[in-house]
Amino acid sequence: MKSYLFPGQGSQSKGMGGNLFDEFPDVVSMADEVLGYSITNLCLEDPEDQLGQTQFTQPALYVVGALHFLKKQRDQEPAPDFAAGHSLGEYNALYSAGAMSFENGLKIVKRRGELMSTAPKGAMAAVLRSSENQIQDILGENDLGAIDIANYNTPSQTVLSGLEPDILRAIEIFGEANVMIIRLKTGGAFHSRYMAPSRRMFTEYLKEFEFSALQFPVISNVHALPYEQDKIPETLSEQLTGSVLWSKSISYLLSKGEVEFEELGSGTVLTGMLKDIRKHVSSTLDTSRTTDDTSKTIEEKVQINSVENRTPGEIVDSWNHTYPKGTTVSVVDYDKTFKTRTEAMVLFGHRVAIYLEGFNGYFALSDVSPVKRDQ
Repeated sequence: MKSYLFPGQGSQSKGMGGNLFDEFPDVVSMADEVLGYSITNLCLEDPEDQLGQTQFTQPALYVVGALHFLKKQRDQEPAPDFAAGHSLGEYNALYSAGAMSFENGLKIVKRRGELMSTAPKGAMAAVLRSSENQIQDILGENDLGAIDIANYNTPSQTVLSGLEPDILRAIEIFGEANVMIIRLKTGGAFHSRYMAPSRRMFTEYLKEFEFSALQFPVISNVHALPYEQDKIPETLSEQLTGSVLWSKSISYLLSKGEVEFEELGSGTVLTGMLKDIRKHVSSTLDTSRTTDDTSKTIEEKVQINSVENRTPGEIVDSWNHTYPKGTTVSVVDYDKTFKTRTEAMVLFGHRVAIYLEGFNGYFALSDVSPVKRDQ
């Protein structure tokens, strides 16, 4: 299987797109007409230093990502089995899957960039090599509840978003706690509650468009699950204020088996993130442990690995046939219960695992037991 990945804001650079602009003159001409300026000049020369401004960055990245995809089509490469995009890149993923035309996608992205550029002045900062729990603890202990988590990029890279004074204070506090934190070059509090006014206007704008049937699944940033066809506008709108669940999105794709990833667009930011996420998923599964019956006090017990001569696929089919998504389960070494977020699945061709709400990763199915069946 194959999945295309499309990068988002932050991956832009002068010169991106290269010769692709000459290869697709009709598409470039259409882009110029929609935008009212030369997209080629912006991407290749950036004479007015606008490429880093949100209202210009987003259309530029969308056009470059689309040209890379069109090149794949022209070369008659097979369509991917999945696509995903990081924030703005999600529009390229939807375009590649046939949800919208290039022109309509560019119109939507243009409006999105304009609205986001007019949001209240904010700031963002990346926290590195720190767990989600540690980040939440520092935010809570220091009365930083006005800050939202914008991006869960990898298990070791999380992005905070908020008003500038709050982010500056957070940078100071995290630094005092010896946690690596870096301010990002953005002028807005993207993917946070502060984008709510922009989201309301964007929701209204999206009503002007119809979305075609998806030709293959596109993984949404907001849910880390495939888009539902009838909820495309709603999900795109929700993305403005919701967190980018990139780590979970990639983990979901990894759960599908042997997936080849190809990044289309400017740079290789997502390829680097992919390596970190793969390492974390593999480590999580390798360190999972089994337990004996005496350590469990539950209404129902399922000992997945105790059945001889069952393939991982048979184990998964048996679980999914018996227990739907949303089943309440207990987990080894945890006092509280969880609900299953996904069906059981096979990772890396042999690891049987399941994703639980409230937990940033996959559990080995052997560590999970149903407490009750939700009706």
